[in-house]
Amino acid sequence: MDGAHGAALQLQQLLPTSSANPVREASFSYKENLIGALLAIFGHLVVSIALNLQKYCHIRLAGSKDPRAYFKTKTWWLGLFLMLLGELGVFASYAFAPLSLIVPLSAVSVIASAIIGIIFIKEKWKPKDFLRRYILSFVGCGLAIVGTYLLVTFAPNSHEKMTGDNIIRHLVSWPFLLYMLVEIILFCLLLYFYKERNANNIVVILLLVALLGSMSVVAVKAVAGMLVLSVQGNLQLDYPIFYVMLVCMVATAIYQAAFLGQASQMYDSSLIASVGYILSTTVAITAGAVFYLDFLGQDVLHVCMFALGCLIAFLGVFLITRNRKKAIPFEPYISMDAMPGMQNMHDKGMTVQPDLKASFSYGALENNDNISEIYAPATLPVMQEEHGSRNASGVPYRVLEHTKKE
Repeated sequence: MDGAHGAALQLQQLLPTSSANPVREASFSYKENLIGALLAIFGHLVVSIALNLQKYCHIRLAGSKDPRAYFKTKTWWLGLFLMLLGELGVFASYAFAPLSLIVPLSAVSVIASAIIGIIFIKEKWKPKDFLRRYILSFVGCGLAIVGTYLLVTFAPNSHEKMTGDNIIRHLVSWPFLLYMLVEIILFCLLLYFYKERNANNIVVILLLVALLGSMSVVAVKAVAGMLVLSVQGNLQLDYPIFYVMLVCMVATAIYQAAFLGQASQMYDSSLIASVGYILSTTVAITAGAVFYLDFLGQDVLHVCMFALGCLIAFLGVFLITRNRKKAIPFEPYISMDAMPGMQNMHDKGMTVQPDLKASFSYGALENNDNISEIYAPATLPVMQEEHGSRNASGVPYRVLEHTKKE
């Protein structure tokens, strides 16, 4: 009897401890989510500051004869250091929080860029004009902040040790294999239309970037998680899957940069930022949900609120980038088509005079950054001049049409 009574007492002592384990595990999971979110926010904020510092340095040295004069400035090197620090923070964040939480937080960089642009603007505005000019940016920043708060609050709370065995198990699971098959087919179709059919629509190009990006973030989370476990003492670098994921991460990042470079030559950077953020975030969250099972076991309310946070963040980023002023490259000359009083010298898109964004210009030194857009492109009507007698058929003058390829 004494032995049975002692066993019962021991069982009663163990029951509260075992029931408290899920609570401690849940609190630890939320703590990991918070650490990952803070690292991602810090990283994106620092990267945004770094890019603006380097841009400021390039603008100040725009008229320098030395094309690499920025290498000699401390500002540019400070920007490079901050960029590496920010990227390291974003990379480390994938090891702590679910992929579906980290990816949408890139909206922080858009918010930071908008605020920095407003703070360091050099033009003098009246209060009413300033509010009218930046009302969309203020609304967009507010929406993006609300969306980010919802993302962090209702993010999936699934955590798994990024061991080599777990990654291999996810890699050969039939949901991910089916997802990979669909993604490869879609990528090949888009690439065919883009290369062979000249489908240069921005959605086509940025969807190619998003599909590559989804594989990139999956690989980044695997590499970051295995590195953190290795630092903690559980060595994962002897698994071949680590190097497979590392190669996949580098290769997809390189091809993403190539497609983004092609898109930047054809479309405005603000449009690329908004459309790219929406497409990349949507595809990356889908990849994380399939590969890492981020939303497995989550209740419907959390999933719906998380989706609402994504939509609000999408709308905020769209408003911020929509209100961004189109950048006109600095030219220290008067562009001929920007001179007041010029006659219309274009007809139906057949340009015979360079437009305002062209690099060909000449004249006296003058900064044309703030030239009003009221000066419409000049056009030249096609006229016919008769030669010889009136009955003879005239030879019309020809206006050569210059395409982008020429």
